[in-house]
Formats: sequence, structure tokens, C-alpha cells
Amino acid sequence: MADQASPTNPAQKYVPVSERIRSRIRKAQQRFHANDNISAYIEPGELEALLDEVQEKMQTVLESLVIDTESDHNTQGTARRVAKMYLNEVFRGRYVAAPPVTEFPNVEHLNELMIVGPITVRSACSHHFCPIIGKLWIGILPNEHSNLIGLSKYARLAEWIMSRPQIQEEAVTQIANLLMDKMSPDGLAVVMEADHFCMHWRGVKDSDSKMINSVMRGLFLKDPSLRREFLSLIHNKS
Repeated sequence: MADQASPTNPAQKYVPVSERIRSRIRKAQQRFHANDNISAYIEPGELEALLDEVQEKMQTVLESLVIDTESDHNTQGTARRVAKMYLNEVFRGRYVAAPPVTEFPNVEHLNELMIVGPITVRSACSHHFCPIIGKLWIGILPNEHSNLIGLSKYARLAEWIMSRPQIQEEAVTQIANLLMDKMSPDGLAVVMEADHFCMHWRGVKDSDSKMINSVMRGLFLKDPSLRREFLSLIHNKS
């Protein structure tokens, strides 16, 4: 990289990889909120460098928490493990492109309600980075021009959206937007029910509360009977 120090130019100022990525995003006048995907602005090899940077910063967090990572065998290597967990697992949906999804033409002109779920979803709230774990149901009303996708692809796309710091209300909307763009159905419904460990583990410490929310598009908004049919079917299968 031209903006990194190198053996051939040791006097050149080193710019952290996070700053280089952030600079590209700002130059493109795009946002980089916690639940945004920024993979288009990450160049080959930079995720590995970002992992090293996050590890270094996480080590300083542990030191500021007065944890002796040198003699405590349980926390030796914790900074690296946490960095790998964030970048390669729980926040992976920020840093990698959408999974490939094969779309099929609606050859049989299907136009009846299809429901997929419950799909298990996992995320972390963007307020405290505490886990969000729940179930997702998707209802699709295709038309003859709709693209159809394989059953497993709903789960893959949902995981890509959810593996970022999220709030549930925005996550459901992002999933709905993604499916509308890919499938162009006459109607789409998305319902999520999830446990939020920021309530279970801290704060009010209420272990029984769940959050349920939905997004309705197209005919699911306009046709109350279709909406009732979808909600009734997922309720009976819960």
C-alpha cells in the first residue's frame, strides 16, 4: 500500500488499516453505521491487518479493565480470540460481500403464499454488544415475474444481515429490503421474535421479555385477509 511504511521507505508515515478503510468510505460519501456492510471499501489483505489492529486495541481494553493477561492463563490470548470473533463471526456481515444466491425464474407462475421459517437468527445489539437470539419468519407472495431463491438462501441472507451490530427494528427492515430487491414479489412479510440479552443480563435483568416486530410490503399491507392468513399460519407453527 502506498500509504503504509515499508522497508524501502521507512520514513513514510504508517496509517492504520481502519483509518484507510474509513477514508475510502468518507471519500465515497457513504455511511458506515454499525449495521452497514462496508465490504466494497476493503481491499485484499486488509481484513487480516484489521484483525491485528483490533487485537491490539482489545489488549488495551483488557489492560484498562485491570486484567492481568500475562499471568492469568484464562485471558492469555483473549484479545486475539475476541478480535477473531468480531471480525470472522458475529460481525462478519459488515466485512464480507453478500453470499451468492442463485435466482430462478417463476416458470410455473406461482402466485400463492409461501412461508419460510422459523429461521434461527443471532446478532448483537449495537447499544451494548449483548447477544440477540431469535426466530424469523418470511412470507412471500410471488408473481409470474418474480425471481425465486432456494430455501437455504433465506437463512444465508438473514445471517448476513444479522451478523452485524443491530437493533431488531432495523434488522427486519434490512432483510425485507434485501428480499424485495432480489425477488420483486407482489407481497412480502417478515416477522422476528427475539430475546435481547441486554435486558436479560444487565439493566432490568428481565429474563422473560421478548421483542416481536414485523415488516409488511405490497399486498400484505393492502390485503388484511392475506396478512391474517400469514400471521395465523406462523402462530400455529410456533
